[in-house]
Amino acid sequence: MRKRLLDFEVDKLTESIENVATGDKFLTEISLVSKSDFKFITKKNNWLFNWRDEYNDLQKEVYKLTIANNPQTIQGLISLTVENDHVFMHLIESAPSNKGKEKIYLGVPGNLVAFGCKISFERGFDGFLSFRSKTQLIEHYIKTLGAYHFGGHLMIISTEAAHNLVSKYFKS
Repeated sequence: MRKRLLDFEVDKLTESIENVATGDKFLTEISLVSKSDFKFITKKNNWLFNWRDEYNDLQKEVYKLTIANNPQTIQGLISLTVENDHVFMHLIESAPSNKGKEKIYLGVPGNLVAFGCKISFERGFDGFLSFRSKTQLIEHYIKTLGAYHFGGHLMIISTEAAHNLVSKYFKS
């Protein structure tokens, strides 16, 4: 199986997600995707990836980001696996409405990556999260997420950067 290289853009690190037009911030919730969510997560609805394949892979956990009190509208998705000593991020995507010049909310990718780091802390891996990046985005992830380039396409978010992301998005 070909390894997927990620090419998500971290538009802004916010404390939740932020409405582009008004600057209003909205609390978010992250929960496991359910089978019923797939009526909305389709290529026809302009999602780029086949998230059903991620969901059907029993090794992976697929989560959705929603605004608190609005669980029907998915703002973004992330696919993770828990490895022996870290969490691996296979795929991440902002909802079609949160991409491009006409996006509604900022902060979706940062929120999802922070969640991956949070899972890593919860599973005893000190926040370590890894993913494979397209070459042209390696510097972007170093600057925005505090990730470091391990070699090839591999990026790693270590404890300090993970702590910074988690403390920004999750105030528990």
